[in-house]
Amino acid sequence: MRVTKFEHATLTLLEAGRTLVIDPGSLTTPLSLLEDVVGIVITHEHPDHWTPDHLDRLLKAFPGTPIYAPEGVAKAAAGYDVTVVHPGDTLDLEPFRLEFFGGKHAVIHESIPVIDNVGVLVNDEFYYPGDSYAVPSGKKVRLLAAPVGAPWLKIGDAMDFVLEVAPRQAFGTHDMTLSVIGRDMGRARLRWAVEQDGGGFLILDPGDSTDL
Repeated sequence: MRVTKFEHATLTLLEAGRTLVIDPGSLTTPLSLLEDVVGIVITHEHPDHWTPDHLDRLLKAFPGTPIYAPEGVAKAAAGYDVTVVHPGDTLDLEPFRLEFFGGKHAVIHESIPVIDNVGVLVNDEFYYPGDSYAVPSGKKVRLLAAPVGAPWLKIGDAMDFVLEVAPRQAFGTHDMTLSVIGRDMGRARLRWAVEQDGGGFLILDPGDSTDL
């Protein structure tokens, strides 16, 4: 399975010529040259994780592609056919098996309502928590996409999240709001965290991939 990082929070997974798209949002350039998109996962309703423009382009290129997301996204994207998923749900989307965790977005501030958010585990190997520190309990994660910068993120909390998940490898995502210096500082902290359990940290810039 090939995992590709795009700008900010957007990821694609490619397996057996089929592609899963995760969080095609407003800080990401249009996705092109994708192979046979069989599903789109949106972790939550914030625009940096989905936009109508991205969905329209993907659905035009790959008509009928199913969209999976929590209830908040279904309400925000009322013009689209969204299949609502909840923590604990699993589904098979050949060749991908998806399992969802969490349920709520990390707290930004007490004045801002907490919205729905799901983390997604793909093929029992790759995990992305969306905008949360939801841990896929009982799972041995091979590759973790770990948020490195956000209005809700304190780097110490992000480090604790990586320590708890204890993946074999990790890379930083959710990073377009950071300066280059801030991004690199965050990556260095996450590197330390993943190495505490013998794992390795990958530097993935937009367009870079790694294979599982």
